[in-house]
Amino acid sequence: MDVLKTIKMFAGGAFIRSESGATVPYIVEGEELARVCVASKKDFRNAVTSAKNAQSIWAAKSTYNRSQILYRMAEMTQGRETELMNLMMASELVDEANVGEEVQKAVDTFVYYAGWCDKYQQVMGGLNPVTGPYHNFTAPEAVGVVSLVTSEKFNLSQIVDNICAIICSGNSVVALLSPESSVFVSILGEIFHTSDLPGGVVNLLSGKIEDLATVMAEHMEVNSISFQNENEKIYFDMRSRSIDNMKRVVGANQKAKSLELITDFVEQKTVWHPIGV
Repeated sequence: MDVLKTIKMFAGGAFIRSESGATVPYIVEGEELARVCVASKKDFRNAVTSAKNAQSIWAAKSTYNRSQILYRMAEMTQGRETELMNLMMASELVDEANVGEEVQKAVDTFVYYAGWCDKYQQVMGGLNPVTGPYHNFTAPEAVGVVSLVTSEKFNLSQIVDNICAIICSGNSVVALLSPESSVFVSILGEIFHTSDLPGGVVNLLSGKIEDLATVMAEHMEVNSISFQNENEKIYFDMRSRSIDNMKRVVGANQKAKSLELITDFVEQKTVWHPIGV
């Protein structure tokens, strides 16, 4: 008898089952490959609490240290290359000829954002020309807790891109992976868990956006939403529900490995400092 793996979620630095106990079969060509935990609204709220507690710790780390940790993620992903390739082929999400390239794209993406951790501030910030005896500085700061809704179609490098663009600047993230991508939640969680990342900075849930859209949009501790899903009806509904708490909702962006993706989740802070007489 084959013992099917239960794909747990990753939240608060730990691997968890849904508080409701709900799981669904992951079916490939009529055969059950694994059981996947399904996130409830309570699971999402708990993950947000973990993300909020971890965000200040993550943001307080030096940019060089954040860069080191993202680079470590690249190392861990490369070390799990065979496992990732086998899972992609078993789930039939990527054909055998392209699995190696797909893993390498994910590794390259981690390295790309590791390089930006201590550089985007110089590109985005600066000394502003003002009239008067003042220095006027503008610098980017993290927005806080970001919810990520991934694409319905599996793309490993895109998931990595979406997560890294958020955490690069010191944000924490609660990511909802689509049913198609859900079989990768555990292995991605293991990569983050073994990369010196503080628990709660990255939280990975699995399930359908239809079940969590309302709580995600209305949760007062979520500061921004990255909506990379193809469902436009849910996207506009979430934008409408986010008005009361002035939550920034960023729509799907086709760019990959871009400074623009980092700037979507930072705020500009301006400081005036008197020069003196």
